[in-house]
Amino acid sequence: MNIDLFQYKRRETSTVHIGAIDMGSDFPVRVQSMTTTNTNDTEACVRQAEEIIKAGGELVRLTTQGKREAENLKNINAQLRSEGYTTPLVADVHFNPNVADVAALYAEKVRINPGNYVDPARKFIKQEYTDEEYAAELKKIEDRLIPFLNICKANHTAIRIGVNHGSLSDRIRNRYGDTPEGIVESCMEFLRVCKRENFTDVVISIKSSNTVVMVRSVRLLVHQMDKEGMNYPLHLGVTEAGEGEDGRIKSAVGIGALLSDGIGDTIRVSLSEEPAAEIPVARHLVDYIRQREGHLIVPGTQAKAFNWLRPERRFTRAVAGIGGSNTPIVIASALSGNEQEADYIYAGQEIKDRKEGQKYIVDYNQFMSLDDKTGVYPIFPVTAIPFIAMVKANVKFLVLQFGAPTEEYLTCLKLHPEIVVVSMSNHPNRLAEQRALVHEMWENGAYNPVVFAEMYHHSAAEKSEFQLESAADMGALMIDGLTDGLWLMNEGDIPQSVITDTAFGILQAARLRTSKTEYISCPGCGRTLYDLRETIARIREATKGMKGLKIGIMGCIVNGPGEMADADYGYVGAGINHVSLYRKQVCVEKNIPQEVAVEHLLALIRKDREGGL
Repeated sequence: MNIDLFQYKRRETSTVHIGAIDMGSDFPVRVQSMTTTNTNDTEACVRQAEEIIKAGGELVRLTTQGKREAENLKNINAQLRSEGYTTPLVADVHFNPNVADVAALYAEKVRINPGNYVDPARKFIKQEYTDEEYAAELKKIEDRLIPFLNICKANHTAIRIGVNHGSLSDRIRNRYGDTPEGIVESCMEFLRVCKRENFTDVVISIKSSNTVVMVRSVRLLVHQMDKEGMNYPLHLGVTEAGEGEDGRIKSAVGIGALLSDGIGDTIRVSLSEEPAAEIPVARHLVDYIRQREGHLIVPGTQAKAFNWLRPERRFTRAVAGIGGSNTPIVIASALSGNEQEADYIYAGQEIKDRKEGQKYIVDYNQFMSLDDKTGVYPIFPVTAIPFIAMVKANVKFLVLQFGAPTEEYLTCLKLHPEIVVVSMSNHPNRLAEQRALVHEMWENGAYNPVVFAEMYHHSAAEKSEFQLESAADMGALMIDGLTDGLWLMNEGDIPQSVITDTAFGILQAARLRTSKTEYISCPGCGRTLYDLRETIARIREATKGMKGLKIGIMGCIVNGPGEMADADYGYVGAGINHVSLYRKQVCVEKNIPQEVAVEHLLALIRKDREGGL
């Protein structure tokens, strides 16, 4: 796929038939969710599926741990159809390919996980494979997958090949490592069989709790499929995104980065909340990005040094802690009263109640009249470029939009390495315009840092929309390595504290700056055998002050140990009301009763901190 960084265009895909709906580039981006009920409980599953459907869900997924659950899909499906619902059901299968064979008889779509479909469950075992041994393992996949595909063909059942970073097989890890390349190859092994067997009703997903890994892996997959003559639709999601604002922001960063480049045909926002709550979040993301369709052309040119598949941070010369290898800064339009204020506060024409130690930005004409310039820095509009040389300051901010007189602004930036560019856009596709400006600077040797300034217009009641849109707009800019800072603005009554917290949350979601504890928590499903939401609340409350800590809270073993690779500690369901604790990928305590498991987790963290681990 030849991605155009500066024009929104939906990726062209094949069409996949899933029961009553079709999916692919000529059809709307579908939104979906997954039940958390026991799949053996027909009434509970039907009730929750109806809630998802009424909220706007276009597919409903159910976990199918064994043949009994797969068989009961027949009853769930029949009851929903008898009540007039035609929404396709998706069976979620792990560890047992025989279950997938049964599920294909009663669900409109079956999700299988290459990490555990034929390969054994991941145990982090180191093993070298000769080429012959590796080929023999691939033959095992083919021998088991083809009969499943034949069942699906006979029953008009679609499949999703769903790769999770947290459940890559040991075989893949040993040859490719925990890398995007390994994730993609895990998927391609199955896709090649589908192609050879002329099975076309295939949807693909690549998910990770790490937004950077997720986006880069999907980009690489699209490229690899294109090389091998495949154009299957894609399901997008950030797995174990968490709950509340953090979960929404994290999902929007990853999903938004891909949707913005036209990639994605169905999405699921995985929140540790009621399944129906996921749907309006997913719908808003899809609708927001779709507003870019048919936008005015942005005549940008990609910098030769940029690599969309494997982006690295753009080289910049640091300006007093901005750019270079420094973490991105946050600028705010006012003090928020938060414990963690923005790095710079824009005060316009007047600094009121100056806070000791706080850095401020003021309009350049006001800056020139100040007697005390300590901790204060000027900002210039593009029309004030002639005045920049007249003002003495070790940091100067210059507001630029793509389309500004190129020769004038580039000459200014090269003469004044103390300038930090503030990139703004009023274009319907602000991502395209902001990308175009930075690529123009990059290609012409202007190495000044860039802060992206994003303006929104939301009321306090629309806080969630503000957070989703700003995270989605920033997703690709951060993944592309272009971001040296973020300045969120809003015309409305959203409190400044929310705006500032959102900016820090967006940077953390993209792994650019850690400002608080991160919780990698799954949404739960029928496999979850303890009270997941109550546990998340207890752990969050007990650990919220532990800045920089990553804690994984997993309902079951499917992705648990794998996602611990990205977390400092893991709390993983091990059985009915029992939990196992992990330090990274290592299980340190097994089968603890849920009633005392949180206390055991806290004791483990305290012990490690006291011991300097």
